[in-house]
Amino acid sequence: MLIVVTALLLIAAVVVEHQLALPTWQLLLVYLVPYLLIGHETLKEAAEGLLSGDAFNEHFLMSVATIGALAIGFLPGAETQFPEAVFVMLFFQVGELFEGYAEGQSRRSIAHLMEIKPDVAHVEMRNEEGGMRNVQDVSPEEVAVGSVIVIRPGEKVPLDGVVIEGTSALNTVALTGESVPREVRLDDEVISGCVNMSGVLRVRTTKSFGESTVSKIINLVENAGEHKSKSETFIARFARVYTPIVVGAALLLAVVPPVVMSLTSHTTFISLFPTWLYRALLFLVVSCPCALVISVPLTFFGGIGGASRRGILIKGANFMDVLAKVDTVVFDKTGTLTHGQFAVEAVHPEECDEHQLLHLAAHVEHFTTHPIGAALRDAFPDEATDGCTISDVEEVAGHGIRATVGDKVVAVGNTKMMEAVGAKWHTCEHDAGTIIHVAIDGIYAGHIVINDQVKGDSAEAISELKQLGVKKTVMLTGDREEVAARVARQLGVDEYHAELLPGDKVAIIDQLLTSRHLSPVTSHQSLAFVGDGINDAPVLARADVGIAMGGLGSDAAIEAADVVLMDDKPSKIATAIRQARRTLAIARQNVAFAIGVKVAVLVLATVGLATMWLAVFADVGVTVLAVLNAMRTLRK
Repeated sequence: MLIVVTALLLIAAVVVEHQLALPTWQLLLVYLVPYLLIGHETLKEAAEGLLSGDAFNEHFLMSVATIGALAIGFLPGAETQFPEAVFVMLFFQVGELFEGYAEGQSRRSIAHLMEIKPDVAHVEMRNEEGGMRNVQDVSPEEVAVGSVIVIRPGEKVPLDGVVIEGTSALNTVALTGESVPREVRLDDEVISGCVNMSGVLRVRTTKSFGESTVSKIINLVENAGEHKSKSETFIARFARVYTPIVVGAALLLAVVPPVVMSLTSHTTFISLFPTWLYRALLFLVVSCPCALVISVPLTFFGGIGGASRRGILIKGANFMDVLAKVDTVVFDKTGTLTHGQFAVEAVHPEECDEHQLLHLAAHVEHFTTHPIGAALRDAFPDEATDGCTISDVEEVAGHGIRATVGDKVVAVGNTKMMEAVGAKWHTCEHDAGTIIHVAIDGIYAGHIVINDQVKGDSAEAISELKQLGVKKTVMLTGDREEVAARVARQLGVDEYHAELLPGDKVAIIDQLLTSRHLSPVTSHQSLAFVGDGINDAPVLARADVGIAMGGLGSDAAIEAADVVLMDDKPSKIATAIRQARRTLAIARQNVAFAIGVKVAVLVLATVGLATMWLAVFADVGVTVLAVLNAMRTLRK
């Protein structure tokens, strides 16, 4: 509104100037009305900068240039520049408006994560007299660990916890960028920030609000701006040095040429000074580094916001620089390229059929909490309702489990278990994986192949990285050689290392980094390590950039890594690299465009071929265009 009123007053002032032959000082008063209306904040910022020791900012340059333009008309033989002075200040505010809009868009792209913050938690309070459960609404910060909370359909999950009653679907889009709901039921973990879509859930909290996923993510995003990229820090240092130099150059331009020309010709200094002062004022307007100082940080801010909308949390703009240069990606296998959950892949019976072999193995593993036992039970889900009795369960450490199922003694385990019961076992010749042998009454009955399942988009992730120009993909795992070889072949990984201890992974990363630094071709490239953020913290820290599979926000992932993929999809790695490269490309475009236009107009201003209108475009116009270009980082 202020800009519109100022524009109308400026038009009215121009009409008054052309219709009435007013003296210069009265004309100045007419133009001061729109000038002070639109420029009072800029003048105030310039004055505060002078008082605080930060004089050489864009507000100071605009103030000096426009006040000079207002004053130049009072010099002998000089023309008034009142409309130009008001227009410079007006257009400067238009540029500020565009900057504010663009920053607001960038903040909104990040603020969608802030919307995950819950407002209230419904806590169950037991009535001591009748044992009835009453629900009390409290702030999530006040809920103690171990409390039972009720989450109704349409409400946000306020705290991390475990479902103790109810089934529902959770909308995780604010955390992961994915719209597919996540089903939860009894004993499933739920994390804060999701939205309950259907059923009522009773959840026992496992963390306080300060330690919850939603709190950690909000803190991460709010602090992302503290980690500036190399480009941002360079621009900030550049502006601090550049601006005083420009002011000094403008003073020299105003004084030196008229002095020299007055000494070498018959023209007086007084008659030459207005022309060169005007050029110096143009010089000041043009040289204002607004486009660089504003657009480059805004570009990185927008890049981080655009990534967050896709479920990719980048902890700072400095990691954008590193991500954009990644040409080697090292993966942990379990939990990263694979789900980290065992499943039955093949059944090879000998003395019975497949159904019976799975049936007996699932019964024996009924009471174990081992992941292999869970895989066997999942492969035969009817074992709990088929009427078989299980007795004499004996778990032998390092061997397996033996139990009586009905009237049969069934042993399930490794080769040591088979030897202990006298069963003549043999190796699996068809499949690579974890082999579970089964014996019935001491006679070998066959074996079951169990494997960690590869994620559906892991092969796509490797393929996309190669399309982006990533030269080497490496997989590290503690699994056996044949298991690692099978997964590497399936995914198309360039190199793999198997049977590794945690310390071995760090050693391999060190070796890769050392070999890169010795090569002049790759020394300016970077290495990324991708892990699950739980047992890979040392390797995540050692790599140039650590990328964690967030597991919907696991604590270790958020704390250990530089980049967190909130939905555990390896294909998001390529998305993160693309976003980083695009962000840097847009920042470079802004730098090249701003410097190119300014240098051209500065030259024209110095030789007297530029006008105040062209100077305004070289400053505010370039800033507006650079800001609009920076906003492209928000789009997919």
